[in-house]
Amino acid sequence: MDYDKIFALGGLELLAKQVVEGFITGLHKSPFHGFSVEFSEHRLYNPGESVKDIDWKLFARTDKLFVKQYEEETNLRCQLVIDGSSSMFFPRKDFNKFRYSVFASAALIHLLRQQRDAFGLTVIANEIEQHLPAKSSLAQQKILMGKLEDQILHPPQLQPSQLIQRLHDLAEMLPKRSLIVLFSDFLDDCSMDEIQSAWQHLKFKKHEVVIFQVLEEKHEFEFEYSDRPHVFVDMESGEKIKLQPKEFEKSFREEMLQKRKDLEEIALGLKIDFVNFDINQGFDSVLMTYLNKRSKMLR
Repeated sequence: MDYDKIFALGGLELLAKQVVEGFITGLHKSPFHGFSVEFSEHRLYNPGESVKDIDWKLFARTDKLFVKQYEEETNLRCQLVIDGSSSMFFPRKDFNKFRYSVFASAALIHLLRQQRDAFGLTVIANEIEQHLPAKSSLAQQKILMGKLEDQILHPPQLQPSQLIQRLHDLAEMLPKRSLIVLFSDFLDDCSMDEIQSAWQHLKFKKHEVVIFQVLEEKHEFEFEYSDRPHVFVDMESGEKIKLQPKEFEKSFREEMLQKRKDLEEIALGLKIDFVNFDINQGFDSVLMTYLNKRSKMLR
């Protein structure tokens, strides 16, 4: 699916709808058939009930009888948090980690709305640039889609990351037992102790947390560059260095692998879901992670 082409033709609303519909269709055709993706506006049909509210289109897809429900109710409160610091705009203006985090957030909003869950948005760079508390309504969906679209058309000014420091502020701002879905590359200069402290603060305030480490894996993890000298620019500090990539490929991979293992270990200890998100891939892992987390929280 050409996400950028869909966005150019119809905006985030169309992109989010197509991503989610493709994901749900894929689930029903895959070994995950039967996974609990029936939306909150449906419940299983009880024998003897009137058949007038049965969703026959859903029956055709799932081979199960569901009854439409019309009562508005919020089951879960989700805050989408996007790192808007300089490093998130790698590798280029029209294809970068920030842009794809916005696309993933738009797809999640579409799915959250279908689930009757509340959803909010926070963008963090040097400060908390934008913060909209979670609500469950069509109007909220329109507002957030507009804000996200504006983030793509008018992205934050490039600035060093203060994400880890600002997560402490966010932990205090959000209502207890929110689901925080965070998109970041974690390529700042924070130590593992500082990261652990921020994540621990979120958990101490009774929040559930899902973290997507967003990378352009080919270059930022595998360090695959052509065999010639390159000038590399630190997007946070602006510092430049000229080097031959092949000479540093092995050590770079080892360092990135160790950092990922350290982050995964912290997440495991705090019972945080930690998922790798490669912007060269689609969004199914993001949507599946949310559905899995949701089902556990609502048991």
